[in-house]
Order: sequence, then C-alpha cells, then structure tokens
Amino acid sequence: MAQLTVRKLSRQVIDGLRQRAATNGRSAEAEHREILRKTLLPAEGTFADRARAMRQRLASSIDSTDTIRADRDRDAQQ
Repeated sequence: MAQLTVRKLSRQVIDGLRQRAATNGRSAEAEHREILRKTLLPAEGTFADRARAMRQRLASSIDSTDTIRADRDRDAQQ
C-alpha cells in the first residue's frame, strides 16, 4: 500500500477530521481513508441506493409550500 502525507492543514480541518472520526468510531487515519475512498472511487451500490443518498444530502429543511401557493394565488388574480 502507498502512503500519503498531507501537510499544511489548518487546525479546523484536523479537528473536524478527528471529530468526524470519533462520530463514526474510527481513527483519524481510517476516517481520512474513507473520505478519500468515497470521494475518488466509483459509487457503490445500486442506482436507487445512490439516488437515496443524494436526496438525503440535498434535503432542505425549508418548506416552500406556502410560497408556491402565494405565487399561484397572485398569478390567478392577475
């Protein structure tokens, strides 16, 4: 296996990596490998699995229903 050394990382990045690793029950090195693997290697799983993951990543906590209804009602009055 090859080795990779990353220099000149900010303290925020290092702390974020350590926190993420702890959350996932991994060492910082294992978390770094997982981040690189997920980012650089082809997606695994079925199309449905990837679509579900993308929907979760892009999910918004904003409900635009009221805005859409107000626009529709305004346009109907014109």
